[in-house]
Amino acid sequence: MSVANARLKQGVLSGQRMWWWRSWICRSGGHRLVSSSANFQLKPFKLHKLEDSPDTEVTLQRDDALKYYRQMVTIRRMEAAANALYKDKSVRGFCHLYSGQEAVAVGLENSIRKTDAVITAYRAHGWSWIRGVSLTGVLSELTGRRSGCARGKGGSMHMYNENFFGGNGIVGAQVPLGAGIALAQKYKGTDAVTLALYGDGAANQGQVFEAYNMSKLWSLPVIFVCENNGYGMGTSAERAAASTEYYSRGDYIPGLWVDGMDVLATREGTRFLVDLCRKGKGPFVMEVATYRYHGHSMSDPGTSYRTREEIQEVRQTRDPITSFKDKIITTDLVTIEELKTIDNEIKKAVDDAVTIARSDPEIGLEELYGDVYANPLEETIRGITPFTEHKHIKVNKPHNIQL
Repeated sequence: MSVANARLKQGVLSGQRMWWWRSWICRSGGHRLVSSSANFQLKPFKLHKLEDSPDTEVTLQRDDALKYYRQMVTIRRMEAAANALYKDKSVRGFCHLYSGQEAVAVGLENSIRKTDAVITAYRAHGWSWIRGVSLTGVLSELTGRRSGCARGKGGSMHMYNENFFGGNGIVGAQVPLGAGIALAQKYKGTDAVTLALYGDGAANQGQVFEAYNMSKLWSLPVIFVCENNGYGMGTSAERAAASTEYYSRGDYIPGLWVDGMDVLATREGTRFLVDLCRKGKGPFVMEVATYRYHGHSMSDPGTSYRTREEIQEVRQTRDPITSFKDKIITTDLVTIEELKTIDNEIKKAVDDAVTIARSDPEIGLEELYGDVYANPLEETIRGITPFTEHKHIKVNKPHNIQL
């Protein structure tokens, strides 16, 4: 009998540690004991017009720890691949990377159901993947290839999937669209919820406040999520907004501030508001304080309005992946060897997707008029010159959107 087993049998280990026995990992010919769960203390949440707060002491299961780590690392490596593809001119046009903000997408996604809806701005690669688009579907869409999720016709900002409504290129326009999706959910009598994401740069848009107003009047099941990464294009939040407490800017709408660099804080804050939304108590505003490592887009070096030292300081002290990795290793939820295996698996998956994204052919001109409408009422589409008509063809199967 191992020493650990003997101690457990004798009751030497405290009750707080009794769950350790449940999971064993073979290592170097012996056995290493790992935890099946661990408790963590979160930073306090900031509240606006909320009587209760999400729990600041949370429990993380081992399986979830591995899942969240895999998801965040996949998004990080996928964005690194997109960066390289853009720099060698395989990606044309715009390309907005999500590196540094992975805990937001992973925390939010793991707090909702697949039947809930998400709509975001143009920093959408990670969201597209976590909502079900394959790595190949994302990267090939960036390079304009037929294996892309929109067969290469959408590009960086326009990726969609079931109950994921994009990827929108007009600043702030997705916010009233998100309110409309939530209206449809309520109209149909479902308990589904919509997450409408926007950045601090879009937070001053008039249409954002119009969406707040209508959503409050109709008690819509929507959470307006401000991803405050500190900069709207090249302007800091402090220079652009008279009030940077974005969680309180819904005025009559309750709000919540969350540490968006902590995947567990993001998960708990979202769970708290989603539960209230399902009970008919929406809408809400949630500010997730995060950071982007790259410029606004790939054409922005990102260092003319902030220092390299600032970026490096965030990477070293607040990086969402590194800090989460340290937590789950030091609490024995996972082993370093397990995480190395995951890293290698993700690297191979992304590298394989990059190979396809570089080599797959583009679609032919005959598809120019394909999938313009999900349900076309007429067989032909008017051309750009008078009296020219083009036959509409269906290529992709329409998604079954469940509002």
